[in-house]
Amino acid sequence: MNPAITKTLSLFALILIGWFLQRKLRSREELGGIKMLILSVALPATIFLALLKVDIDRQLLILPVLALAFNGVLLGLTWFIFPVLTGKDRKSPTMRTLLMLIPSLAPGLSCFPFVAEYLGEAPLARAALADVGNKVFVLILLYILAMRWYYANQQQELQPTGKRLRALLRSLASEPVNLVILIALGMLALGWRLDTLPLFTQDVVNRLGVLMTPLVLLFIGMAVRIKAQQFMDVFSWLLVRAGLGFLLSATLIWAAQLEGSMALLALLFPQSAASFWPFAHMSAVQGLESKSREASSYTFDTHLALNLLALSLPFSTLIMLGLCTVPMPAIPVQPALFLGIGALVFGISIQGMRRKGKSKAASLRQPGKTEKHPAQELHLAES
Repeated sequence: MNPAITKTLSLFALILIGWFLQRKLRSREELGGIKMLILSVALPATIFLALLKVDIDRQLLILPVLALAFNGVLLGLTWFIFPVLTGKDRKSPTMRTLLMLIPSLAPGLSCFPFVAEYLGEAPLARAALADVGNKVFVLILLYILAMRWYYANQQQELQPTGKRLRALLRSLASEPVNLVILIALGMLALGWRLDTLPLFTQDVVNRLGVLMTPLVLLFIGMAVRIKAQQFMDVFSWLLVRAGLGFLLSATLIWAAQLEGSMALLALLFPQSAASFWPFAHMSAVQGLESKSREASSYTFDTHLALNLLALSLPFSTLIMLGLCTVPMPAIPVQPALFLGIGALVFGISIQGMRRKGKSKAASLRQPGKTEKHPAQELHLAES
């Protein structure tokens, strides 16, 4: 069997194992312990390793810049398109969650195995360098955005600037991920790399970093709760995300006249699954809110975030398989445009039918019948 497909199947198997383990969980605290292990141990170790292994070639610095620009453009498109698509206010937990996840990428889980198998080592190295820009976006910029929304939602904007700054610094210092980033950047500034550390330290960090992927996938499987109606919503959003990615790829391929493996890489990279790291930021914010606020005022919808993450990986993988196995022209601008427009039309059509069905159901609802507030049904996987 193709190694890329084999690896993909193994990732799906881990999610499935986590789903079967749901019945073994006796309380939310047990799931919270797994999440704490991911956010405080496995994720910081993975980030530390990734930063210390970065080897930047000045001639290829355009790649992380392009990836960061893609994240930013997709964030802007999400900001303008998705409120109209979903009918949700930009300040709603649903829209904030989508703004965090839709522009984020996780190429390590979904893109790199296919690049390595079908394109080779040189394109894989370029993809890894481009991911540096994506990491800046998901680790730093999205964290700043999440904290900004948190303070706005908590109505703390009237506090003195100095007080807000001190609160933000305390929050940053309390997160292991942020401490690891600062330490790694300081080491890189001094010219230190992973191989300059003592061997036992390298071994500890490597072993902790290995925990990241299986723990995340098991956690998604254990925490996901997908209802049939939400499945169609998330599926349509992922279609729109894919369509926007294809259109941006077509623009880059046409502007830079990319061809061959570089053109295929430009198609594959933006179709990566949504990243787990924005969920980590949302969980940190939720941890702050749980101490003082009711569920109805949460900044993010972490239940929706988990469902989107769970569906994003298989959705992205199917796209990757199609792109790698179907013959493409040397400069695939037209196929990219066709796929982008088709995905957009399909996704918007599904969402339009969903909203029309909801409106019809609401008009037929008996007068006086009350429903639970959506916030009361959210956060099933929270801890």
